[in-house]
Amino acid sequence: MAFTGFGEAVVDFYEGLEADNSKAYWTDNKPVYDDHVRAPMVALLADLEPEFGAGKVFRPYRDVRFSADKTPYKVQCGATAGGRYVQVSADGVMAAVGYYRMSSAQVARYRAAVDDARHGPALAALVDDLRAEGYAISGEQLKTRPRGVDPEHPRLELMRHKSLYGRCAWPPSDELHGPELRERVAATWRRLDPLSRWLDEHVGVDLDDAADRPGRRR
Repeated sequence: MAFTGFGEAVVDFYEGLEADNSKAYWTDNKPVYDDHVRAPMVALLADLEPEFGAGKVFRPYRDVRFSADKTPYKVQCGATAGGRYVQVSADGVMAAVGYYRMSSAQVARYRAAVDDARHGPALAALVDDLRAEGYAISGEQLKTRPRGVDPEHPRLELMRHKSLYGRCAWPPSDELHGPELRERVAATWRRLDPLSRWLDEHVGVDLDDAADRPGRRR
């Protein structure tokens, strides 16, 4: 089934889940999730598959084993396709590309590349261009500089990153419920792909992490 937009009840569903993150709410509203959230996300991924590869919708259940927050359900529906990410929630839609988490070995390779006199400026220029176009550059960062890094390093802000990804978000609007959203997600992924290619070339995905923890790359 072609993507025609997310259902009219998607925002109300997630606003309700944020207010009452309980099994009772989920059970009562599971048909809304299936029809207005998950089915459209599956259709969106199917439409994007010829260009970006097969996609996967994340489970709606939170892993609470090691979390102080024991609420059982995620307040967004997230999905990936070829390392790219898209989610829908009460806040609308967000699309992102990059490395959402990095292992210590990946962080070491990343910082070495940022420090490199050729590869580092290329990343800085790419990040500057994306920000100028309205994309947000996100990722976990140290509050101070990494140990041993010159406080006057020309790319200190990038050196502080422990993960790095670009993203673009759109609040709820009529477009959320229409087929034109597909092209907006696709255009965002295309524009952010150079960031992913830089990370793939200079950082790469650790095989043990890729096998054990899918989703390290966003």
